[in-house]
Amino acid sequence: MIIDFHNHVHPPKYADHPRWEGKCPMALERVLAAQDRTGVDHIVISNAIHGLGQREPAEQLAVIREYNQFFAESQDKYSDRLSAFACALPSGGDDVLKELERAVTEDGLKGVMIMSSVPGHYPDDDDALPFFELVTKLDIPVMMHPPSVGFGEERLKDYRLASSIGRPMDLALALSRLIVRGIYEKFPSLKLVCTHLGGGISEMIGRMDYAYELQDEAYFLGEYAPMLITKKPSDYLRMTYLDCVSYHAPAARCAIETVGADHMIFGTDAPPLDVLKERGIALIEDMDLRQEDKDKIFFGNAKKLLKMD
Repeated sequence: MIIDFHNHVHPPKYADHPRWEGKCPMALERVLAAQDRTGVDHIVISNAIHGLGQREPAEQLAVIREYNQFFAESQDKYSDRLSAFACALPSGGDDVLKELERAVTEDGLKGVMIMSSVPGHYPDDDDALPFFELVTKLDIPVMMHPPSVGFGEERLKDYRLASSIGRPMDLALALSRLIVRGIYEKFPSLKLVCTHLGGGISEMIGRMDYAYELQDEAYFLGEYAPMLITKKPSDYLRMTYLDCVSYHAPAARCAIETVGADHMIFGTDAPPLDVLKERGIALIEDMDLRQEDKDKIFFGNAKKLLKMD
Protein backbone atom coordinates (compact mmCIF):
# COMPACT_ATOMS: atom_id res chain seq x y z
CA MET A 1 0.00 0.00 0.00
CA ILE A 2 1.11 3.59 -0.66
CA ILE A 3 -0.31 6.70 0.99
CA ASP A 4 1.04 9.93 -0.49
CA PHE A 5 0.78 12.56 2.24
CA HIS A 6 1.87 15.55 0.12
CA ASN A 7 -0.40 16.63 -2.77
CA HIS A 8 -1.51 20.21 -3.43
CA VAL A 9 -4.94 21.12 -4.79
CA HIS A 10 -6.63 24.40 -5.72
CA PRO A 11 -10.42 24.78 -5.73
CA PRO A 12 -11.81 25.42 -9.24
CA LYS A 13 -12.08 29.16 -8.59
CA TYR A 14 -8.31 29.36 -8.26
CA ALA A 15 -7.39 26.50 -10.58
CA ASP A 16 -9.23 28.26 -13.42
CA HIS A 17 -7.25 31.49 -13.02
CA PRO A 18 -5.93 32.80 -16.36
CA ARG A 19 -2.33 32.48 -15.15
CA TRP A 20 -2.60 28.71 -15.54
CA GLU A 21 -3.72 28.93 -19.19
CA GLY A 22 -6.15 26.09 -18.59
CA LYS A 23 -3.41 23.72 -17.34
CA CYS A 24 -3.35 24.22 -13.58
CA PRO A 25 -1.22 21.36 -12.21
CA MET A 26 -3.11 21.56 -8.91
CA ALA A 27 -6.60 21.03 -10.31
CA LEU A 28 -8.20 18.07 -8.54
CA GLU A 29 -8.67 16.05 -11.74
CA ARG A 30 -4.93 16.28 -12.48
CA VAL A 31 -4.08 15.19 -8.95
CA LEU A 32 -6.39 12.19 -9.26
CA ALA A 33 -4.95 11.35 -12.68
CA ALA A 34 -1.43 11.30 -11.21
CA GLN A 35 -2.69 9.01 -8.46
CA ASP A 36 -4.21 6.65 -11.03
CA ARG A 37 -1.11 6.66 -13.21
CA THR A 38 1.21 5.65 -10.40
CA GLY A 39 -1.08 3.27 -8.54
CA VAL A 40 -1.00 5.21 -5.27
CA ASP A 41 -3.75 3.88 -3.02
CA HIS A 42 -4.61 6.97 -1.00
CA ILE A 43 -3.55 10.62 -1.05
CA VAL A 44 -3.76 13.57 1.32
CA ILE A 45 -4.71 16.84 -0.37
CA SER A 46 -3.79 20.20 1.13
CA ASN A 47 -2.68 23.71 0.27
CA ALA A 48 -0.48 26.22 2.07
CA ILE A 49 -2.20 29.10 0.21
CA HIS A 50 0.91 31.12 -0.57
CA GLY A 51 0.33 34.83 -0.19
CA LEU A 52 -2.33 34.37 2.46
CA GLY A 53 -0.27 36.32 5.00
CA GLN A 54 -0.31 39.42 2.80
CA ARG A 55 -4.13 39.61 2.79
CA GLU A 56 -6.32 41.50 5.23
CA PRO A 57 -7.81 39.39 8.07
CA ALA A 58 -11.34 39.31 6.63
CA GLU A 59 -10.02 38.20 3.25
CA GLN A 60 -7.77 35.60 4.87
CA LEU A 61 -10.75 34.04 6.59
CA ALA A 62 -12.86 34.08 3.42
CA VAL A 63 -10.14 32.34 1.39
CA ILE A 64 -9.53 29.75 4.12
CA ARG A 65 -13.24 28.95 4.21
CA GLU A 66 -13.34 28.53 0.42
CA TYR A 67 -10.48 26.04 0.50
CA ASN A 68 -11.84 24.17 3.50
CA GLN A 69 -15.26 23.83 1.92
CA PHE A 70 -13.81 22.49 -1.32
CA PHE A 71 -11.55 20.05 0.54
CA ALA A 72 -14.49 18.76 2.58
CA GLU A 73 -16.58 18.27 -0.57
CA SER A 74 -13.69 16.47 -2.28
CA GLN A 75 -13.12 14.21 0.72
CA ASP A 76 -16.80 13.31 0.84
CA LYS A 77 -16.90 12.57 -2.91
CA TYR A 78 -13.68 10.53 -2.99
CA SER A 79 -13.55 9.16 0.55
CA ASP A 80 -12.01 5.89 -0.62
CA ARG A 81 -9.22 7.70 -2.48
CA LEU A 82 -8.25 10.75 -0.45
CA SER A 83 -8.19 12.57 2.85
CA ALA A 84 -8.06 16.35 3.12
CA PHE A 85 -6.41 18.82 5.46
CA ALA A 86 -7.82 22.19 6.47
CA CYS A 87 -5.98 25.48 5.95
CA ALA A 88 -5.09 27.85 8.79
CA LEU A 89 -2.76 30.58 10.01
CA PRO A 90 -1.43 29.87 13.53
CA SER A 91 -1.38 33.61 14.31
CA GLY A 92 -4.64 34.30 12.47
CA GLY A 93 -6.79 34.96 15.53
CA ASP A 94 -9.97 33.56 17.02
CA ASP A 95 -12.05 33.49 13.83
CA VAL A 96 -9.45 31.42 11.98
CA LEU A 97 -9.25 28.99 14.91
CA LYS A 98 -13.04 28.69 15.04
CA GLU A 99 -13.06 27.89 11.33
CA LEU A 100 -10.39 25.25 11.83
CA GLU A 101 -12.34 23.63 14.65
CA ARG A 102 -15.51 23.69 12.55
CA ALA A 103 -13.74 22.17 9.53
CA VAL A 104 -12.46 19.29 11.65
CA THR A 105 -15.41 18.61 13.95
CA GLU A 106 -18.25 19.27 11.47
CA ASP A 107 -16.76 18.58 8.03
CA GLY A 108 -14.38 15.84 9.12
CA LEU A 109 -11.12 17.19 7.69
CA LYS A 110 -8.27 15.03 8.95
CA GLY A 111 -5.59 17.58 9.80
CA VAL A 112 -4.33 21.07 9.03
CA MET A 113 -1.60 22.57 6.88
CA ILE A 114 0.26 25.70 7.94
CA MET A 115 3.17 27.67 6.49
CA SER A 116 6.51 27.77 8.24
CA SER A 117 6.30 31.56 8.10
CA VAL A 118 4.25 34.46 6.84
CA PRO A 119 5.52 38.05 6.81
CA GLY A 120 6.23 39.02 10.42
CA HIS A 121 5.20 35.69 11.95
CA TYR A 122 6.65 32.26 12.72
CA PRO A 123 4.62 29.47 14.34
CA ASP A 124 6.51 29.75 17.65
CA ASP A 125 5.13 33.28 18.24
CA ASP A 126 3.23 33.66 21.48
CA ASP A 127 0.02 34.56 19.67
CA ALA A 128 0.10 31.11 18.02
CA LEU A 129 -0.14 29.23 21.33
CA PRO A 130 -3.97 28.98 21.10
CA PHE A 131 -3.50 27.25 17.74
CA PHE A 132 -1.36 24.52 19.32
CA GLU A 133 -3.81 24.20 22.19
CA LEU A 134 -6.58 23.59 19.66
CA VAL A 135 -4.78 21.09 17.41
CA THR A 136 -3.65 19.01 20.37
CA LYS A 137 -7.17 19.08 21.76
CA LEU A 138 -8.51 17.97 18.38
CA ASP A 139 -5.69 15.38 18.16
CA ILE A 140 -4.99 16.10 14.49
CA PRO A 141 -1.72 16.18 12.54
CA VAL A 142 -0.26 19.58 11.68
CA MET A 143 1.58 19.63 8.36
CA MET A 144 4.11 22.47 8.08
CA HIS A 145 5.06 23.66 4.60
CA PRO A 146 7.40 26.48 3.53
CA PRO A 147 6.10 29.69 1.94
CA SER A 148 6.80 30.52 -1.69
CA VAL A 149 9.73 32.69 -0.60
CA GLY A 150 11.36 32.57 2.83
CA PHE A 151 13.98 34.72 4.49
CA GLY A 152 16.86 36.24 2.53
CA GLU A 153 14.64 37.13 -0.44
CA GLU A 154 17.12 39.68 -1.77
CA ARG A 155 19.65 36.93 -2.52
CA LEU A 156 17.13 34.36 -3.72
CA LYS A 157 15.65 36.03 -6.77
CA ASP A 158 17.86 34.35 -9.37
CA TYR A 159 18.30 30.73 -10.48
CA ARG A 160 15.11 29.58 -8.68
CA LEU A 161 16.98 29.71 -5.38
CA ALA A 162 13.85 30.87 -3.56
CA SER A 163 12.33 27.46 -4.21
CA SER A 164 15.36 25.18 -4.03
CA ILE A 165 17.20 26.79 -1.07
CA GLY A 166 15.10 29.51 0.56
CA ARG A 167 12.00 27.45 1.18
CA PRO A 168 13.64 24.48 2.91
CA MET A 169 15.79 26.84 4.99
CA ASP A 170 12.68 28.70 6.14
CA LEU A 171 11.17 25.36 7.12
CA ALA A 172 14.27 24.34 9.10
CA LEU A 173 14.29 27.70 10.89
CA ALA A 174 10.63 27.36 11.84
CA LEU A 175 11.10 23.83 13.15
CA SER A 176 14.22 24.76 15.10
CA ARG A 177 12.37 27.64 16.77
CA LEU A 178 9.43 25.41 17.67
CA ILE A 179 11.95 23.14 19.40
CA VAL A 180 13.99 25.71 21.36
CA ARG A 181 10.98 27.90 22.16
CA GLY A 182 9.44 24.98 24.01
CA ILE A 183 6.38 24.20 21.88
CA TYR A 184 6.98 20.45 22.28
CA GLU A 185 7.59 21.04 25.97
CA LYS A 186 4.17 22.68 26.28
CA PHE A 187 2.39 20.32 23.88
CA PRO A 188 4.09 16.90 24.05
CA SER A 189 1.24 15.22 22.16
CA LEU A 190 1.69 17.52 19.14
CA LYS A 191 1.69 15.58 15.85
CA LEU A 192 3.81 17.80 13.63
CA VAL A 193 4.63 16.67 10.10
CA CYS A 194 7.39 18.71 8.48
CA THR A 195 7.55 18.59 4.71
CA HIS A 196 10.74 18.33 2.65
CA LEU A 197 12.69 16.39 5.32
CA GLY A 198 12.25 19.33 7.66
CA GLY A 199 14.31 21.51 5.35
CA GLY A 200 17.59 19.75 6.05
CA ILE A 201 17.38 20.05 9.83
CA SER A 202 18.68 16.47 10.23
CA GLU A 203 22.05 17.63 8.93
CA MET A 204 22.13 20.55 11.37
CA ILE A 205 20.63 19.05 14.53
CA GLY A 206 24.07 18.17 15.95
CA ARG A 207 24.93 21.87 15.94
CA MET A 208 21.71 22.61 17.82
CA ASP A 209 22.58 19.92 20.36
CA TYR A 210 26.03 21.28 21.15
CA ALA A 211 24.67 24.85 21.32
CA TYR A 212 22.31 23.55 24.02
CA GLU A 213 24.75 21.25 25.83
CA LEU A 214 27.88 23.44 25.97
CA GLN A 215 26.37 26.20 28.04
CA ASP A 216 29.43 27.76 29.69
CA GLU A 217 32.04 26.63 27.19
CA ALA A 218 30.11 28.08 24.26
CA TYR A 219 29.44 31.46 25.90
CA PHE A 220 30.88 33.27 22.87
CA LEU A 221 28.09 31.93 20.63
CA GLY A 222 25.57 34.11 22.46
CA GLU A 223 23.18 33.63 25.34
CA TYR A 224 21.03 30.49 25.51
CA ALA A 225 18.20 31.98 27.53
CA PRO A 226 15.53 31.83 28.66
CA MET A 227 15.84 28.05 28.98
CA LEU A 228 12.53 26.65 27.73
CA ILE A 229 13.46 23.00 27.10
CA THR A 230 14.55 20.16 29.35
CA LYS A 231 16.10 17.85 26.75
CA LYS A 232 18.52 18.31 23.90
CA PRO A 233 16.99 19.48 20.60
CA SER A 234 17.48 16.15 18.81
CA ASP A 235 15.15 14.51 21.36
CA TYR A 236 12.36 16.85 20.27
CA LEU A 237 13.21 16.40 16.61
CA ARG A 238 12.60 12.68 17.05
CA MET A 239 9.06 13.59 18.17
CA THR A 240 8.52 15.16 14.73
CA TYR A 241 7.38 13.41 11.58
CA LEU A 242 9.35 14.29 8.43
CA ASP A 243 8.01 13.68 4.97
CA CYS A 244 10.50 12.22 2.53
CA VAL A 245 10.15 14.80 -0.26
CA SER A 246 13.73 15.41 -1.36
CA TYR A 247 14.51 13.35 -4.50
CA HIS A 248 17.99 12.79 -3.04
CA ALA A 249 18.59 9.42 -1.39
CA PRO A 250 21.54 10.49 0.86
CA ALA A 251 19.40 13.27 2.34
CA ALA A 252 16.50 10.88 2.90
CA ARG A 253 18.81 8.35 4.57
CA CYS A 254 20.13 11.06 6.90
CA ALA A 255 16.58 11.95 7.93
CA ILE A 256 15.59 8.31 8.47
CA GLU A 257 18.68 7.71 10.61
CA THR A 258 17.92 10.88 12.59
CA VAL A 259 14.22 10.45 13.44
CA GLY A 260 13.77 6.74 12.67
CA ALA A 261 11.48 4.97 10.23
CA ASP A 262 8.65 5.33 12.75
CA HIS A 263 8.62 9.08 12.08
CA MET A 264 9.04 9.20 8.31
CA ILE A 265 6.02 9.90 6.11
CA PHE A 266 5.86 9.17 2.39
CA GLY A 267 5.10 12.16 0.19
CA THR A 268 5.96 13.37 -3.28
CA ASP A 269 4.80 17.00 -3.53
CA ALA A 270 3.54 15.87 -6.94
CA PRO A 271 1.37 17.55 -8.14
CA PRO A 272 2.18 20.29 -8.77
CA LEU A 273 5.10 18.61 -10.62
CA ASP A 274 3.35 15.29 -11.08
CA VAL A 275 6.19 13.85 -13.18
CA LEU A 276 8.10 13.61 -9.89
CA LYS A 277 5.63 11.17 -8.31
CA GLU A 278 7.41 8.16 -9.80
CA ARG A 279 10.74 9.49 -8.52
CA GLY A 280 9.35 9.84 -5.03
CA ILE A 281 8.14 6.24 -5.04
CA ALA A 282 11.43 4.94 -6.43
CA LEU A 283 13.38 6.86 -3.78
CA ILE A 284 11.96 4.65 -1.02
CA GLU A 285 11.66 1.46 -3.05
CA ASP A 286 15.34 1.59 -4.03
CA MET A 287 16.69 2.31 -0.54
CA ASP A 288 18.41 -0.43 1.42
CA LEU A 289 15.77 -0.63 4.14
CA ARG A 290 13.98 -3.51 5.82
CA GLN A 291 10.58 -4.15 4.26
CA GLU A 292 9.06 -3.44 7.66
CA ASP A 293 10.54 0.05 7.61
CA LYS A 294 9.49 0.67 4.01
CA ASP A 295 5.94 -0.29 4.98
CA LYS A 296 6.01 2.19 7.87
CA ILE A 297 7.14 4.95 5.53
CA PHE A 298 4.86 4.10 2.62
CA PHE A 299 1.66 3.72 4.65
CA GLY A 300 1.94 2.58 8.27
CA ASN A 301 2.80 5.89 9.90
CA ALA A 302 0.31 7.80 7.76
CA LYS A 303 -2.51 5.40 8.64
CA LYS A 304 -1.91 6.10 12.32
CA LEU A 305 -1.90 9.86 11.85
CA LEU A 306 -5.05 9.72 9.72
CA LYS A 307 -6.69 7.24 12.14
CA MET A 308 -7.39 4.84 9.30
CA ASP A 309 -6.92 1.68 11.38
